[in-house]
Amino acid sequence: MPILEVKNLVTRFYTIEGVVHALNGVSFDLEEGEILGIVGESGSGKSVAMMSLLNLLPMPPARIERGKALFYENGGQDSVDLLTLTKAERRRVRGGKIGYIFQDALSALNPVMTVGRQIGESLMEHLGLSGEDAKHRAVELLEHVGIPGAEKRYYNYPHQFSGGMRQRVMIAIAIACDPKIVIADEPTTALDVTVQAQIVELIKRLQEELRLAVIWITHDLGVVAGIADRVLVMYAGYPVEISLVDDLYNNPVHPYTKGLLGALPGIGGKRAGRLESIEGAPPDLLAKPKHCQFVWRCPYAFDRCRNEMPELVEIAPKHYTKCFL
Repeated sequence: MPILEVKNLVTRFYTIEGVVHALNGVSFDLEEGEILGIVGESGSGKSVAMMSLLNLLPMPPARIERGKALFYENGGQDSVDLLTLTKAERRRVRGGKIGYIFQDALSALNPVMTVGRQIGESLMEHLGLSGEDAKHRAVELLEHVGIPGAEKRYYNYPHQFSGGMRQRVMIAIAIACDPKIVIADEPTTALDVTVQAQIVELIKRLQEELRLAVIWITHDLGVVAGIADRVLVMYAGYPVEISLVDDLYNNPVHPYTKGLLGALPGIGGKRAGRLESIEGAPPDLLAKPKHCQFVWRCPYAFDRCRNEMPELVEIAPKHYTKCFL
């Protein structure tokens, strides 16, 4: 059953330089208990799409022009449109129904509050726990995400934790109120490889134990291969390919997806020769899109690509692409 359906989401940024066409019709769905990986270059719209759903963008300059984000709270029965909620209704959903793990935990956490109090705030706000009950639950959560000496670390401040431990605190906050969905916005970017693996395994374990639906935003295709059920590839504010993870790696269809996979190094000498690269640069998002946005970098482009905008079409079961080729 779908727990989230996003339809034709369009977000713009109205700046001094002009209108930035950040999202240009993003549509996807998320099923219960599924991990959806969202990949693409910096500036492709991955984080903007997720922040638009929860109204976390600065408004102005950001503006959600149109679209729907239907969130099914009760097993696919009743839905609410996240984009039309009032401020009070959004407070109920954010943190309570949908958790968010931000990319930079040091910036996201309050530097003058203990980590225990920051976890407890969410528990008191959404679950109505008393201060003492919230403390006990916060300690349990710290233990659950693998922080040793949780009772003592409850009183520590964010700067007293390592990068990996701070990210574990962010995960504890995200899952504190037993949400239906957790959005992980590049949670391993600033961490070393060993800690990255630990965080990936932690989120995967929590997803299985709590039956969470997870949206994992990343530019690391290697991480996606090991954690995701389906993958959404973003480019210039558009989804250009959506597929089951095995199908995407075994049979990539969109030229951009092929380029990303071609630039992925192999392990154990499986890849011969030099890695491929995608020539050129992403398009200027200040220009209103009128045709395929990948046309300047695509080795297969032909006249239709320069004059029309392709639609996202299903070419195989659960495999969609936005390409005339």
